[in-house]
Amino acid sequence: MQFCPTYISFYHTKILIYIGQRYKYKNCTMKRILILIFLSSFLSVSVYAGSDGSNELSKKSDASVKDCFEGLNRGIFALNQGLDKVIFKPVAKAYRVLPAPVRTGTSNVLVNLSSLITIPNNVLQGEFKTAGVNTGRFVINTTVGILGIFNVAKKMGFSEYEKEDYGQTFGVWGMGSGCYLVLPVLGPSTIRDTAGSFMNVLGGDPYYNVSVHGNNEYLDKSDYIATKVLTGIDFRAKNIESFENLEKNSIDFYASVKSLYLQDRQRKIANRKPSATIEILYEGDWEEIESQ
Repeated sequence: MQFCPTYISFYHTKILIYIGQRYKYKNCTMKRILILIFLSSFLSVSVYAGSDGSNELSKKSDASVKDCFEGLNRGIFALNQGLDKVIFKPVAKAYRVLPAPVRTGTSNVLVNLSSLITIPNNVLQGEFKTAGVNTGRFVINTTVGILGIFNVAKKMGFSEYEKEDYGQTFGVWGMGSGCYLVLPVLGPSTIRDTAGSFMNVLGGDPYYNVSVHGNNEYLDKSDYIATKVLTGIDFRAKNIESFENLEKNSIDFYASVKSLYLQDRQRKIANRKPSATIEILYEGDWEEIESQ
């Protein structure tokens, strides 16, 4: 079925007006739902306009994604490189001094938490069987695996875990990538993937909802921020040599990173296995790059 962004946008707008009249925006939860609906309808038009009009993702290459802001992107990329050399890389090297079991357990916990975003996106993409498997994995690792420290589900024979995010879901729904972006600190992204990241703080991330808005005695905003910082450190520690080799062997490091990012996003949306392992976390953070 041909995806029609104009029709979807019109339909979402009618829903938005109806809900607003019916509930009169009485609570924050309803406001978040309305924002999600509006964002998805806006994205379906703006991203479609930034693409070549084709929604057949399997036929697109990274070359089809326009680098509309290349000058600005290269400036931010250079800034990120400077921050990496001064802050992120030294911290990552210090983190690698920790015993391997500690780092493995930390990584397992972070991956387990990412299931809270992966599972709803499995459902939104119509992958109900995968959603069930990932739910089972999360429950087992959270309980028997002690909050995910131990990957018990893997030892029990669960299939390999693949992260999903709202940017990927938008892609599965037929939305184009839009222009390529480089975000300060966070790195490579696209208009679609950046909008997908915003969905996390608009109610799409259960961990964010509980820790930031949950008003409970166990988790608060600082825990959420600490988790995100630790995720970045863990990722960077895994990739010290990989990024050094990529930079050393690249004529244009900026272009190499862009190409790898876009190819990986396309692969994940199409659910294809990689020819080289390039795992990217749902917030745009790169987890591991290994040549095979």
